[in-house]
Amino acid sequence: MGRVVNCPSTVKILFGSIILTVLVFIFMESYQVEAQVEPPYPPRYEIKALREIAADLGKKDWNFSENPCNSKSSWFTPPPLPNMPQTIKNSTVTCNCSFSNGECHIDGIYLGGQDLDGVLPRSLVNLSYIKTLVLHYNYLHGAIPHEWGVLKLEIMTVSMNRLSGSIPGSLGNITTLKYLSVENNMFSGTIPPEFGKLVNLENLTLNANYLTGKFPLSLANLSNLKELRISSNNFIGKIPNIFHSWKQLEKLEIQASGFEGPIPSSLALLSNLTELRISDLPGEGSKFPNLKNMKNMYRLMLRSCNIAGPIPDYIWEFSQLQILDLSFNKLEGNVSDSESLTKWQYMFLTHNSLTGSIPDWISSRDSRYQMDLSYNNFSESPESPSCRENLNLFKSFSGGKNLGLDKCLKNFPCSKDWYSVNINCGGGATTINGVDYEADEDSGGAAKFFPLKETWETSSTGLFWDITVTSRDFIAKNVSILRTNNSNLYERARLSPLSLTYYFRCLANGSYTVTLHFAEIVIRDNRSYQSLGRRIFDVYIQEKLELKDFNVKNEAQGVDKAVVRQFKTVVLNKTLTIRFHWAGKGTAATPRRGTYGPLISAISVDSDFKPPVRCGWNKNMKFIVGAVVCFLCLIFIILGILWWKGYFRRKPLREQVLRGLDLQTGFFTFGQMKAATNNFDSTYKIGEGGFGAVYKGVLLDGTLIAIKKLSSKSRQGDREFLNELAMISGLQHPNVVRLYGCCVEGTQLLLVYEYMENNSLAHALFAPKESQLLDWPTRQKICLGIAKGLAFLHEESSLKIVHRDIKTTNVLLDSDFNAKISDFGLAKFDEEENTHISTRVAGTIGYMAPEYALWGYLTYKADVYSFGIVALEIVAGKNNAKYRPEEDYVCLQDRALVLQQRGNLMELVDPRLGTEFNEEEAIRMTKVALLCTNSSPALRPTMSEVVNMFEGRTLVPELIMDPSIFADDSRFGSLKDEFNRMKSWKSSETTMVTASSDSSSTTWYGSSSTLV
Repeated sequence: MGRVVNCPSTVKILFGSIILTVLVFIFMESYQVEAQVEPPYPPRYEIKALREIAADLGKKDWNFSENPCNSKSSWFTPPPLPNMPQTIKNSTVTCNCSFSNGECHIDGIYLGGQDLDGVLPRSLVNLSYIKTLVLHYNYLHGAIPHEWGVLKLEIMTVSMNRLSGSIPGSLGNITTLKYLSVENNMFSGTIPPEFGKLVNLENLTLNANYLTGKFPLSLANLSNLKELRISSNNFIGKIPNIFHSWKQLEKLEIQASGFEGPIPSSLALLSNLTELRISDLPGEGSKFPNLKNMKNMYRLMLRSCNIAGPIPDYIWEFSQLQILDLSFNKLEGNVSDSESLTKWQYMFLTHNSLTGSIPDWISSRDSRYQMDLSYNNFSESPESPSCRENLNLFKSFSGGKNLGLDKCLKNFPCSKDWYSVNINCGGGATTINGVDYEADEDSGGAAKFFPLKETWETSSTGLFWDITVTSRDFIAKNVSILRTNNSNLYERARLSPLSLTYYFRCLANGSYTVTLHFAEIVIRDNRSYQSLGRRIFDVYIQEKLELKDFNVKNEAQGVDKAVVRQFKTVVLNKTLTIRFHWAGKGTAATPRRGTYGPLISAISVDSDFKPPVRCGWNKNMKFIVGAVVCFLCLIFIILGILWWKGYFRRKPLREQVLRGLDLQTGFFTFGQMKAATNNFDSTYKIGEGGFGAVYKGVLLDGTLIAIKKLSSKSRQGDREFLNELAMISGLQHPNVVRLYGCCVEGTQLLLVYEYMENNSLAHALFAPKESQLLDWPTRQKICLGIAKGLAFLHEESSLKIVHRDIKTTNVLLDSDFNAKISDFGLAKFDEEENTHISTRVAGTIGYMAPEYALWGYLTYKADVYSFGIVALEIVAGKNNAKYRPEEDYVCLQDRALVLQQRGNLMELVDPRLGTEFNEEEAIRMTKVALLCTNSSPALRPTMSEVVNMFEGRTLVPELIMDPSIFADDSRFGSLKDEFNRMKSWKSSETTMVTASSDSSSTTWYGSSSTLV
């Protein structure tokens, strides 16, 4: 027999060996691949640049011990970004490791939604391979570095920050840019014409800034542009007729841009448009623009564009259209009765002159479709649509004379005449100080008329664009603890994206007081992008514009604070209309997309006349009058006994005077003040003035305050305390520091103010550190704010006030560098029947007007002079009294006058600014300042005229003054000698005029150099 071979065993062994070999090979290959996954570090100079970038931005959690190009490192764990475009990733840093030499280079930085509060880094230019920069939804400030012009970026977004200054023209050198967004900042100046070189740009978003000037025609070169958004700016002139160059454009947004109409004819060439938004065009009207070739139109808004005539028939044939907004125009004719309009979800035709019958296709729509036909001239017939959800027919019949309520309201007749109505808008029923406020809790909607009570109904119109709309979007709810009295009125508020009308009926005819309650409970007030929103809207009462560009947050000087405004009006035909309207201004993206439009917390309507007395009252009149008289007699007897016992005569004089003041502030206890300052700990001290020390405090609810504490050694303290309290307690203005209240207990006298985060103007302007340098737009903003504050004190306030001590230490700056005038201890009421006030001179050398310093002749023109000096200091960044250059000039003003005669005012501008300032604005500010410091008060402008000059509404007069007034003036004598002589005077009780040179120390809420 032959040998038998066990083949299966051999095969198994062989097969097993092969499998083992393959597995080992795969393992080794995978190990090699795994080993190759770890990318190399970027070059050292890029790591160094990242460190500098992190320091500038305020990014503190980057771990430089790890490789930023390693996807497994902590560099790739950022928070989610809100409303991020799909083209932008969600990483922190990305690298390109595909170079042939095996190197990795940083090509992207993504830091959105992290509330970084630094500045834009110049060292970004050291990342020569970077293509994407995402810094939106932060709290960055300062300007865009002009050095960035050498980069090769493709995507750049710095939206939703607080960046300012001009947009540098050097960005036009980044010809690789495809996406550029600077939305929701504080940029000023013009659009750089250099942007015409960005030939690869596809998306340009400039919304919600303060850009001005004409639209550069050079932007016609942007032939690849697909999306352009320039809403909410201050451009001038007409919309440029250059649309023929943008034939690839898909989205165009020009809302409240400042441009005037008409809409240019070249718009007809944009056949690829899918979204068109044009609104709030003043000036010349026009017929409906030619949009016939825009077959792919998805969203169309032509609102408040002064368009007249009929709606073209082709509009009703746009099959892709989802949103149509043609509201607030002068459109006439009929609405198409086509049956093919089944896809339209939103249609707003409110406030036109449309006629004819309402088509059946509108009445047959269910509640998914929002249709607003309010304020039109339709014909009412038995076939007119009945009331349904999301069909607004308010005042849509017979030119608004017929409310169209028969089918939309139970419409019971008025049971009686009403004399007052109170509504808690968006909230439930509540009682405040004995007044019952009715609930207003209907969810609202984009096109909704909701009748609620016998006395009032509400009409809501408009859509929040760019978000998925829900019923929750039409009622705001507060997100923090309210710091206001009567908080039940402000926990909720009714919102509208366009127009909100409260219609009152059954009111007795006559004069009424309308009280409107506002509080900003959506936008925040912290160091976050959530505080960067600007809600601006208009208010109409009986269709009369009562509030224009109203900003609740600014008026209240913060969020979660009440603002109450009262108006007089007349009710005729027993009806009253109050309408809140958004005209496209302000921001629309913070704290989130869709945050805009009017907001109202509560409404009170009260007659100014008494209701007729009923007969039953007359029968008891004698008894009631007798009881009241007896009660008053008893009160007077008790008060007389108390006075005789001396209870009213033992209080200190200041307490008697204080209780007699008509204060509009609160009273604090000394215990509250001690708790707020940790028993006046020295670490809480933020300044020192002639009045005494100033402390930073924190109330129990977290409110930051500044406490001015009277020094026991201050001889003028009692007088200044009472004077300042009387002056400022009744003042409410965005550019006047707000007084919260006072504390008077025994010998303790304290004033409690709002806390100002950025100290005084002197501290910010004369700061030695380059990092704290005020940029030019901020200086311009501060100067305009001071002017508006003084105009209010001199001309607008019910109490006309002369401040007497305007200087940089008495101008405070809040977190956004808004200027607020402070320290009213030396202020005087301006008695209008007198031409001037004869008074003992008090003030600060270097800021006092000559007629006041020498003769005691005081008018509001003395403040104008002081303002002029402050304006010169803002331009030059120098202290007027301490200015001593090489030549023998008396002061900064003398230097400015010499430069004016030489025609070289630009030499006055702060050299630390370099070239980062607007020359035209600097020259204007200097010329206005010199007008204000004219030696003759009659030749100085009023502060309202100054405001108009700054805002460009009035030309600055050419008036060249002779600098010799500081050497030998026949009217005022030798002011140079007077200046030197006044500095040598000593303060005493018998001195007629006491003055001192201004201190350069950083004092808050008062200067130690001001004596009386």
